[in-house]
Amino acid sequence: MAAIDIKALGARAETMISALAPISSEPGRLIRLFLSPEHRRAADMTAQWMRDAGMQVSEDALGTLRGRVGEGRRLLIGSHLDSVIDAGNYDGPLGVIAGILAVEHFKGRPPVPIDVLAFGDEEGSRFPSTLSTSAAVAGVFEEETLGLSDRNGVTYGDALRKYGKNPADIPKAAYRRGEAAAYVELHIEQGPRLEAANEPLGIVTGIVGQSRWRVIVTGMAGHAGTVPMDLRRDALAGSAEMVLAAERIGRAHEGMVATVGIVDARPGAGNIIPGRVMFTVDLRCMDDATRKAAVAEFEDKARDIAKARKLEVTFEHFHDVSATVCDAGLQDTLAAAIGDLGHRAIRMPSGAGHDGQMMAKLCPAAMMFVRCRDGISHNPAEYASPDDMGTAIAALIRFIGRFRT
Repeated sequence: MAAIDIKALGARAETMISALAPISSEPGRLIRLFLSPEHRRAADMTAQWMRDAGMQVSEDALGTLRGRVGEGRRLLIGSHLDSVIDAGNYDGPLGVIAGILAVEHFKGRPPVPIDVLAFGDEEGSRFPSTLSTSAAVAGVFEEETLGLSDRNGVTYGDALRKYGKNPADIPKAAYRRGEAAAYVELHIEQGPRLEAANEPLGIVTGIVGQSRWRVIVTGMAGHAGTVPMDLRRDALAGSAEMVLAAERIGRAHEGMVATVGIVDARPGAGNIIPGRVMFTVDLRCMDDATRKAAVAEFEDKARDIAKARKLEVTFEHFHDVSATVCDAGLQDTLAAAIGDLGHRAIRMPSGAGHDGQMMAKLCPAAMMFVRCRDGISHNPAEYASPDDMGTAIAALIRFIGRFRT
């Protein structure tokens, strides 16, 4: 194996990330939504990098790029190109770029066949879906996803057609069983543990299960000055009580987190009592039974709150993913690769969702985390140093050298 220049790898990764960063729908902040013109531009740039690294490039019916080198049972390496609203530059693209640079290190002739994958719907920032592109690659895409609409009323299926794709071709995106030997994803940690341990790299032991749903609370809109407090059916006040119930449930279970990220109160005037509120709940836990029990507990409490306040409440579940345990053998091979570089591999669960959750339905899957400054992610302040990125790519190269299909 050729000598690995960690500083050069880190500098290359930073240059490529900086090239993708301005590809955004708004100047001054990063917004790169799935199936948008910006997604197209980022994919085209990434495809050219894949070709330059000696890969054959194709694109499936959901826009996932596939850079291929070698023939036979293969190692898959990937991450995503889409972003959250007002994003940082490293979440997603680093994992794709790492795969490209690892293949390039072997001058297009790695010791095992490799596909580098660039997914597009990991963040769920456009449609009320997430991980749909990796689901298609894993052969578990849900057809009802095509009917989901974005905030402008554009359906997922219509967006695909505008992007130049045919939804009828989605089944062709799936790998055949046995074709993929393993999936590995490199990603910034999105948390502070590696920084606290003063180590650049970590190994993911598992990815938490997630439940996401909308809560619709209906009361009665009325004049803010003329409806007495004891006669109000204030949907927002009831929703506020439900939000606090979600927080209490999240605090009551070790390792669980509960988040309300969107609140939409209607009619939305300062002098009108809100008559309808929609808010989202995101609940995550490594134990699926505990997570599902917590969802049921929240809904029971929400119904009690609604009854006491003479409100109506309904629930719309749009995302449910089971916890994923990462493959033990792949974890150990990653740990050995990190050890080759003189570092200690910190093992930890991931509290964020990743494409690896879907890919684990296809083949053994594992993830490597890279230290990020102050543990910040989904934020313009997100940052991973060139040295840490170079070390991570070097570890990926060492992993490839050790991996056997």
